[in-house]
Amino acid sequence: MEIIIQPDAEAATEVATTIVARLLREKPDAVLGLATGSTPLLLYRALVRMKLDWRKVKTFNLDEYVGLPPAHEQSYHHFMWENLFRHVNISRKNIHLPDGMSRNIPKFCAEYEALICAAGGIDLQVLGIGTDGHIGFNEPTSSLASRTRIKTLTRQTHEDNGRFFGSADKVPHHVITMGLGSIMEARLCLLLAFGLKKARAIAATVEGPVASINPASILQMHPDVRICLDRAAASKLKRADYYHRVYDNKPDWQQYQN
Repeated sequence: MEIIIQPDAEAATEVATTIVARLLREKPDAVLGLATGSTPLLLYRALVRMKLDWRKVKTFNLDEYVGLPPAHEQSYHHFMWENLFRHVNISRKNIHLPDGMSRNIPKFCAEYEALICAAGGIDLQVLGIGTDGHIGFNEPTSSLASRTRIKTLTRQTHEDNGRFFGSADKVPHHVITMGLGSIMEARLCLLLAFGLKKARAIAATVEGPVASINPASILQMHPDVRICLDRAAASKLKRADYYHRVYDNKPDWQQYQN
């Protein structure tokens, strides 16, 4: 687990962008796992500006609200098309998003897992983190071995996401999400977190025990995790000085350069 602390969200995103861009240049047919919400917006905008070749790239999104049609302005289908897909040369057939309108959710979830497997697995999984430590929509007490499935949002997540809908009352109660076991099979996990509200969750994820009450803590068990933070999100880390030392003294071949 590499903890990358930068002065602000823009600088942290620049490092994350370099990591994704390097993969797409080295492996043009890479498989990306993608997240939504406010955190990865800067990353997607930066990737669009780089004008990389997405023709062979495959993508799988982490989650989607149950009951929201793809055209709904708060659906994650809409989010991804507005903020990334329509701005790059990705093939529509290579884009995969959970179907929140599925009439048979268990069947769909099993098929989604099979599609990821058929694609060769996810090379790089982009992640955000909730204030309660959830990744994807794997809420606290989610099984650490869970797969793609339906989940009920906690009250906290429901209220946190109310800002996107104008009111928490308008937020769906259920979602489809890739599981923690699914996420852990990605070859590289890239987590971004910005702002003081994320500081407690980040501290528990990086320096706390591995426990289902803080789902993101399972990332401690992953062989290749990069966590890009601004100062505010890193403010409760007890070993921040060491993480700075590691980053500042990386050998040349480990440097993050475009």
